[in-house]
Amino acid sequence: MNTHCGNCCNNCRGELCASKVPIFENLNDEELREIVDTINHREYIKGEVIFTEGNVANTLYFINEGKIKLYKYTKDGKEQILHVLSEGDFFGELDLIKLSKYGFNSKAIVHSKICTLSKDEMREIMMRKPAIGIKLLETVAERLAKVENLAQNLATNDVDSRMAYLLIDLMEKYGESIKGNISIKLPLSREDMANYIGVTRETISRKLKKFEDEKLIRIVGTKTIVILDKDSLKDYI
Repeated sequence: MNTHCGNCCNNCRGELCASKVPIFENLNDEELREIVDTINHREYIKGEVIFTEGNVANTLYFINEGKIKLYKYTKDGKEQILHVLSEGDFFGELDLIKLSKYGFNSKAIVHSKICTLSKDEMREIMMRKPAIGIKLLETVAERLAKVENLAQNLATNDVDSRMAYLLIDLMEKYGESIKGNISIKLPLSREDMANYIGVTRETISRKLKKFEDEKLIRIVGTKTIVILDKDSLKDYI
């Protein structure tokens, strides 16, 4: 259910939700409050669809809390994850360039709080602050490059390489240095990991065990992987 962002900021323990978004990081408090005054807030439970491919794209979404996956379906009906986004990330940005429809689906991986701006509201902000538009385009370019790398990885590399690519990607975004190693609190289930690199869930489990036997990683329960040898892992890519 939509609410005014005054509620959004109360939900966020008094923080200005826009301050979490890197493209707004150089704004002062007054400028942030101007943006907050126009932002709406929605919450999505785990597994809830935010929008589907083909919907008219007229909203920019900012993740305040939680994790979202962007995905498409292959010709044979399998899910292919394109991006996993978390706090501070945004999506739905291509509509700011031209009137379009979403070319992918989005779904909450966990309970998530999302702040939204309409296309017109965001364009008005960019007219006042061109630097925001430049940062947005830089983020879009990085995201497109990542999709190209993913597509190349899926097309040309063997499963060991795909698995290593996924672990490095998760490490760079979610890794935390602990006692000389890097611990990843996984944002994805084994099923989602499989959908990310185009293999079966059983293959994910088998390859994780292989990398653990080679002492490249250590598996802690179902939600944590510790990277023990990132250089050797990168050699697989």
